[in-house]
Amino acid sequence: MISPARVAAYQVLRDVSKGRIDLPTALASVRDGLSDDRDRALATEIAAGVERWRGALDHVIGRAAKGGLPRVDPEILLILRLSAYQLLYLTRVPAAAVVDDAVDLARRARKSSASGFVNAVLRRLSRERRALVLPPRPTDPFDRDRTLEYLTVTLSHPQWLATRWLDRFGFEVTERWMQFDNAAGRMTIRANRFVTSPAALVERLATHGIRVVPARYAPDALTVVEGNPLQGGADLAGAFIVQDEASQLIALLTGPHPGRRVLDACAAPGGKATAIASTDASIMLVACDLRQRRVDLLARTTRTACATNVRIVQADVLSTLPFANRFDCVLLDAPCSGLGTLRRDPDIRWRRQEPDIKRFADAQLRMLRNVAAAVTPGGRLVYATCSSEPEENEQVVEAFLNTVEGYVLVDARQAHPALPAEVVDQHGYLRSSPDRHGLEAFFGAVFRRL
Repeated sequence: MISPARVAAYQVLRDVSKGRIDLPTALASVRDGLSDDRDRALATEIAAGVERWRGALDHVIGRAAKGGLPRVDPEILLILRLSAYQLLYLTRVPAAAVVDDAVDLARRARKSSASGFVNAVLRRLSRERRALVLPPRPTDPFDRDRTLEYLTVTLSHPQWLATRWLDRFGFEVTERWMQFDNAAGRMTIRANRFVTSPAALVERLATHGIRVVPARYAPDALTVVEGNPLQGGADLAGAFIVQDEASQLIALLTGPHPGRRVLDACAAPGGKATAIASTDASIMLVACDLRQRRVDLLARTTRTACATNVRIVQADVLSTLPFANRFDCVLLDAPCSGLGTLRRDPDIRWRRQEPDIKRFADAQLRMLRNVAAAVTPGGRLVYATCSSEPEENEQVVEAFLNTVEGYVLVDARQAHPALPAEVVDQHGYLRSSPDRHGLEAFFGAVFRRL
């Protein structure tokens, strides 16, 4: 009988490949159909691993398939990818079981005519897996062709992105960045100060056999070393929020005293909104988002966090907002390419194309102009993304300052005493990065309205 985890992984990869949903949403949609925690873990491991190592997988599949990849049916290619991932990266799985499940998956996908092809390709990969050779690390990083082949195939990033990073960062930084993207990170949580403190949460988690350590930069961040806090039961409900450390740093830009009225303009899933709201129970924080699914997610997060001082409004930040000059602090964590979060969301590297960057940047500038009108004189405006690309970051900031009067840039070091200087660059922007901080690439800028 075919493994339920492999069927679920195939369904996830199929939905992601068709552009219907992203990887986290696809995984959430199949998780309830798997009754065994081990199957849930394996389905997640396979689906994320395939997206992470797709460049290398396609390379070895193309070598094993006569005629290469262009002639392979898209759904058969997904089956080959998830099976090759198990053969090459999950060696504890018996090869015969992987091959048999792949043939069964081809039949289940109504591709029975391709079952012999699937069987032949995977058996060849199984026989030759110890002899498979990926493009080696270049001895001369100035050999552009070999360097890009190594970055795109062996380190599994799209060529357009590898080229951008190579030209901007150089070979060694690009290599470290991609190695970071390809290494599964540990879970990071934030102590919910509505309910507990970081020190008290550490002790509380320990009673459930969950070991955490303080993260390096964000004051309320804890890195999970052992155990799973999400399985801690009702006793841990609301005590923490799962949130990347770099994301937690963005919330600090609103300051230790954000003001009585705060707007989080693109707030879902709610990690930053609840962090800001927890700094002072007297804050009235308005949290906005556009799509109903994200508004519902935002509502669940605020309920779980006991953030009773958060009010949720469904609004389109690309349009004029229904309030002006009302807020002491406004945060725009703008929708972006997400290219700074490829470790957490490996599918993004394949879903994005280079022209998307300008499209996002144009929308971000429009949003920033719109939310700027909601800041009261003397108030603070924070702009943030989880993108690595300058078009979405400092170039948006520069365009904003050049076209909107009455705002000045504030050095992020002055934003919050708990914000470490190491994550602020020479221009005063918060800028976390894999190569310098071991964090995903987030960007933040702080403005003051005159």
